[in-house]
Amino acid sequence: MSKRKFNVAVVGATGAVGNQMIECLEERNFPVKTIKFLASSRSAGRTLRFRGDSVSVEEMTGKSFKGMDIALFSAGGGTSLEFSPIAAKAGCVVIDNSSAWRMDPDVPLVVPEVNPHAVAGYKKKGIIANPNCSTIQMVVALNPIHRKCGIKRIVVSTYQAVSGTGKKAIHELYDQTRAMINFLDYKKNVYPHRIAFNCLPHIDVFLDNGYTKEEMKMVNETRKIMEDNSIGITATTVRVPVFFSHSESINIETEKYISADRVRALLKKAPGVKVVDDVGKKLYPLPIDAAGQDLTLVGRIRQDESIPNGINMWVVADNIRKGAATNAVQIAEILAEKYL
Repeated sequence: MSKRKFNVAVVGATGAVGNQMIECLEERNFPVKTIKFLASSRSAGRTLRFRGDSVSVEEMTGKSFKGMDIALFSAGGGTSLEFSPIAAKAGCVVIDNSSAWRMDPDVPLVVPEVNPHAVAGYKKKGIIANPNCSTIQMVVALNPIHRKCGIKRIVVSTYQAVSGTGKKAIHELYDQTRAMINFLDYKKNVYPHRIAFNCLPHIDVFLDNGYTKEEMKMVNETRKIMEDNSIGITATTVRVPVFFSHSESINIETEKYISADRVRALLKKAPGVKVVDDVGKKLYPLPIDAAGQDLTLVGRIRQDESIPNGINMWVVADNIRKGAATNAVQIAEILAEKYL
């Protein structure tokens, strides 16, 4: 890590991902000189803890980024579109967690275990995009296989935790579950249907092609991160009544044959991956095991017997940590070490 220390701003500091960004900066001992917590006027004046000190949350304005080196944004696409260029103009490199900049050809989309070299592209606009949470864990698991034998096609179905929607969704699942267990009426505020004891095949808005925006994010972001537009990708994204950690059922078709045993061997050596795959002992990735950690868990690795070069797997990761906050801080670490 760089010996220099940096002035860091966390935008959206009071949100679920913002809270986790703060925790990750502290856990990973990022070289912070000063830290600034920014949010909307509604949250201004609140205090948050960092390294034992209380830090007041400030309302974000156009002047908030003067003298800052790095800003971790998790405050929504509209806010990012407005304030990221302002921060960049002030000389502050933005690492943005929204979807606002991900497909901009002048903005790198980075997963450190997959394409760390792409960070160098931040100089074009002063912005680096953090990918979608469901995309991050998938490419961490698939990149070693793609580099070894080429992936022709990906079919992925996700089982995504409510924390991906934010704190209000976490409370909604809790409140609905408690209400139903006690035979009480429940309220729907965040999701269009009840989420407790249910599954919703609907994440983000529906597009003209019948897919949701979340599904197309996985398609387009994966190709950009893995630097291969030839990969065929189709996705179905589903919200499930789980608080933390997204799960994914992934089927791939490879250019060259690779055995399930070889896939396990590759992934056991892959950065950011933990293979949990012993069905004889009933060991496979679970959301409750991934929650609170930064590794992507991979298991249920097996041949797809319906095609010559097919592999199935089950991939689970904490969507708030590796799927958002930790990935952003890892990008900041690369910036600090090699570019700033």
